[in-house]
Amino acid sequence: MLTYEQALNNFSEKFHASKAKTLTGRDLIPGGFSRRTFNYGPHAVFVERGDGQYVKTIEGHRLLDLNNNFSTNIVGHNHPDIVNAITDMMDKGFSFGNPTDHELELANLLSDRIESVEQVKFFCSASEACLGAIRIARAYTGKTKIAKFEGGYHGFADDLAVSAHPNPSNFPGPDKKPRSLPDSDGIPSYKVDNIVTLVQNDFEACEKILRSHSQDTACVIMELQSGAGGVVSLDKTFVAKIRELTHELGMVLIVDETMSLRASTGGLQKLYEVKPDLTVMGKMIGGGLPIGAIGGSREVFSVVEANQVMVSGTHHGHPMACAAGIACLNVMDEAAFDKINGMAERIKTELNSWAEANNIPFIVYGSFSILGYALTREAGQNITTHRDYWHKIDEKKMSIYALEMATRGYYPVHRGQIGLMLPMTSEDITGYIETTKDIVSAIYHC
Repeated sequence: MLTYEQALNNFSEKFHASKAKTLTGRDLIPGGFSRRTFNYGPHAVFVERGDGQYVKTIEGHRLLDLNNNFSTNIVGHNHPDIVNAITDMMDKGFSFGNPTDHELELANLLSDRIESVEQVKFFCSASEACLGAIRIARAYTGKTKIAKFEGGYHGFADDLAVSAHPNPSNFPGPDKKPRSLPDSDGIPSYKVDNIVTLVQNDFEACEKILRSHSQDTACVIMELQSGAGGVVSLDKTFVAKIRELTHELGMVLIVDETMSLRASTGGLQKLYEVKPDLTVMGKMIGGGLPIGAIGGSREVFSVVEANQVMVSGTHHGHPMACAAGIACLNVMDEAAFDKINGMAERIKTELNSWAEANNIPFIVYGSFSILGYALTREAGQNITTHRDYWHKIDEKKMSIYALEMATRGYYPVHRGQIGLMLPMTSEDITGYIETTKDIVSAIYHC
């Protein structure tokens, strides 16, 4: 049986230089690096470069990058079209106090692809875009409160860093009426009081909560498939009912597609056949450079057009990010989406069939090229809400799997997620599937 202690020792031995670098970094940066999500077990894995579907660590190891910067690098590292777009822009200058054609071209691409997007506003990150979206919703409705789902992550800002990562230890309330809880110290209580927390995939509970707050709730913000708070796919019928209810109650529906825009040319909302009022975008639309955006209807954006709402920043619509984003979207045509979604379907089908046939408590789930994986307490369990993680997932076995996958040359998101990249091959997918079977079998001694 593969134990946590063995997996941890294997990991730290293989990535010994990264371990030392993390310790050194703590003298300069709290925690050793600027994103807490980099921590992988006891330390980060430092990389030297990326090429295609692989990253090379500072120890010289090549890893299949199933993290790809938390889903950002959908076309792989150093894609020639993106490199050319960036270098071409660098020759012209890359920081102006003026707009450029790249901003207009990227906005046009997004509005052409996504049915609900008539106009676009750019930011430096999706976290900023989320803040902009709720400000627009508040101005448009004249209401103040924000409804969000437990386990939904929309950035670290005070207004939204609530109930994204709750746990039973601090009493998050009943299953059908979650209590809003701050994700961090330093968030004022009045910010938390402005959040109405909803439960995933339970329309009856959500309807009761939203109706009771209908007079003062400006918007509902949701991920159709959540990411950073744990992978949970919403039921399509549930989403359709939430859309109808928000129309009825005069609330703006915001769909956060920061990660899920990579589901199709029109995002996950196209597959769900839902038309939100506002859509938050980021990650892949910058081709690997920092960017965020809000897309939406002219009607809701009227408060911005009329200068009732101010959303502006020094690097909003940055020409290099827009140029890289244009290149990325042009690469990601229908055939490209079919390829990566097909690889995802193969992983789900083969691993779930294997686990079911052998009565092993392991599942792979998700609706496009970002998949969740879970080693559960019992075979046959599914993840339909954030709270399912508390009750169903075996956290220690999840850690063993993630550590051992990295040691063997595959780099998933340690919290239970993988993202596929366009340059990945059938051989890459076969290697991932077979390595997963070997590790999970070793964990369960079967």
